[in-house]
Amino acid sequence: MRHPEFQYLDLMSRVLEQGDKRIDRTGVGTLSVFGAFARFDLSRGEFPVLTTKKVHWKLAVKEMLWFLSGQTNIRPLLKEGVRIWTDWPLARFRRETEEELSQEAFEQRILDDERFAETWGDLGPVYGKQWRRWQGADGVVHDQIQALIETLRNNPYSRRMLFHAWNVADISSMALPPCHMVYQFHVSTDGKLSLMMYQRSCDLLLGAPFNWVGAVALMLMVAQQAQLELGEFVWVGGDVHLYLNHLDQARLQLTREPRALPTLKLVGNAASIDDYRIDDFELSGYTPHPAIKADVAV
Repeated sequence: MRHPEFQYLDLMSRVLEQGDKRIDRTGVGTLSVFGAFARFDLSRGEFPVLTTKKVHWKLAVKEMLWFLSGQTNIRPLLKEGVRIWTDWPLARFRRETEEELSQEAFEQRILDDERFAETWGDLGPVYGKQWRRWQGADGVVHDQIQALIETLRNNPYSRRMLFHAWNVADISSMALPPCHMVYQFHVSTDGKLSLMMYQRSCDLLLGAPFNWVGAVALMLMVAQQAQLELGEFVWVGGDVHLYLNHLDQARLQLTREPRALPTLKLVGNAASIDDYRIDDFELSGYTPHPAIKADVAV
């Protein structure tokens, strides 16, 4: 059977060969295709983390745990050593204060000064706010994650088991509108949980590897809470792109052969979806090629 990672590598080749060259929001420019698909069978215990480059999987899981916490400030992330969201509040700080503070200095001030963090570290009503505290026009607050788990437990064959973050009224207040927008769940009659995640905008080199890890970590947690086995992870991409300053890195990655996929499992039983920690996740058999560095486009 062909290695599942070739779905990613083939998509990368398609973007390089057929991508539409476009000027994007960041000004960096992209090669872009519209519409992409990947499917992974998790029932065999295989975890779809890339092996053709090292992916810092713990950072992606920590990000997912942060989403689930409902928080929108980068301070808890920085305490966990996760720096992937700093670029956006730092850009706002430099723009509004005209102070050229380095990223390291900015992050240290966020960590050291709670009041500074409240002012400059918040990202607006991004993922966690929408997932756990979506506020309707009537003022009622909706916890989409808890509602999903309750439905999985009580009505697992429902076709309404999904959550999303595209709250139109809040988009303009977000540091970055949600890229991975919709998560829809499905339970087969033999008790296997599958997830389809739609991503409207996908940075293929840097974003997809993190988003896939986070989604599967979420599946593990939700499946445990609902006492279900894992089925398939299905990913659908809208605008899938490589930034023009990522092309050499993509070509390098395409020269590498995929290696055996590792396994990711939970080592305990958390009382609720809010009680998971990074130490609950155990990865085995991960022997990837070296990491490939690239800059984030802001």
